[in-house]
Amino acid sequence: MTASDAVGFVTVCEHAELGTIGGYLVLNTSGRPLEFHCTTPLKATRAQEILYGATLKPVLLGEQIAAALVNKSKAKPLCVCTDNEFVAAVRSQIDSPTVLVLDKGGELPNPALWQKLAFGGGRLVISKQYREDEAVLREKLHPLLEQLDLQEPFGRIREALEEAQKTARPAA
Repeated sequence: MTASDAVGFVTVCEHAELGTIGGYLVLNTSGRPLEFHCTTPLKATRAQEILYGATLKPVLLGEQIAAALVNKSKAKPLCVCTDNEFVAAVRSQIDSPTVLVLDKGGELPNPALWQKLAFGGGRLVISKQYREDEAVLREKLHPLLEQLDLQEPFGRIREALEEAQKTARPAA
């Protein structure tokens, strides 16, 4: 499978008792699923909350949960999309460009860290740390925007994770 055949979508769901569950859906350019992976619930300890402070969410959600999911996948997508700015920290752990997909009318997170892409109606942003990704995304993702709704797959992931939560036990 080539990179031009797939787009990855990764997000997390927070559950009060269970912890955080991550889901990763890889779609072909027609929107059909190629792969789906999810994590078991993960809950930060109080010690981790204290020690990591404000950096806990990017580390836990992006560098641990999302990275484990994306790296487990057989498909190498042309890009990985997320709807969570902390999950976007996965970019430091993977080779694929990572795009933060904002809700319609969604505000740009910290403008010092993020830049809007020149395409996608102002709803697609990337980390300023990976500005070079924009050229790749313009060439490969931009043509797919008429075929794929980049917000819709996150709903599919959340529904699949809700099903998984019904059978999950609380995190230790």
